[in-house]
Amino acid sequence: MNFGIYLIGYIIVIAGVVYAMNLAHIHSQWIAAVAVIMLGAGILTAVTRTRTKDPN
Repeated sequence: MNFGIYLIGYIIVIAGVVYAMNLAHIHSQWIAAVAVIMLGAGILTAVTRTRTKDPN
């Protein structure tokens, strides 16, 4: 559950960055590249933050 909430928040951040880049008239290729990189970073961060610890 926490993973989903974390990922939804990160997607909202990505949407804001993409919108700002669009307003700055940056080419769509760069916008897509930044969005994919941020999504990958968001997934990696969400997994590491919400992962349960392995028992000893």
